[in-house]
Amino acid sequence: MKKQILAIDDSKAIRFLLQTVLGKDYTVVTASDGCSAMYWLSKRNLPDLIITDAQLPDMQDWELIEQLTSSGIYRDIPVMVISSLDKAQVDAKCAEFGVVANFTKPFNPVDLINAVQRIINDTRVSPAIVAHAS
Repeated sequence: MKKQILAIDDSKAIRFLLQTVLGKDYTVVTASDGCSAMYWLSKRNLPDLIITDAQLPDMQDWELIEQLTSSGIYRDIPVMVISSLDKAQVDAKCAEFGVVANFTKPFNPVDLINAVQRIINDTRVSPAIVAHAS
């Protein structure tokens, strides 16, 4: 059975890109906003990785990431951030929330694939392993 990734981004192009580059090896479920993602998760879906933008149209910046990383249910699911925000701000926030990797838009899809593989294949992954992967 393929490992599952939840990809959350309001950009249809980014969701399509993630589904295209990761879909061969993983089951990729997409959501366009935080509420849709939380609804999907509330249906007892626990993906192996969550890839999300820090800015979502229906939430404050970083709100979804804070909810995921502080939740007793979801905190053990690795979170990767893809963002167009200032790199220094993203690095600081990712360190604060224990995000395992972050990429700045635009990003190299090959680098993203490699980071995803490292995260999913290493059940002991910690933020220090692939943080600042851009």
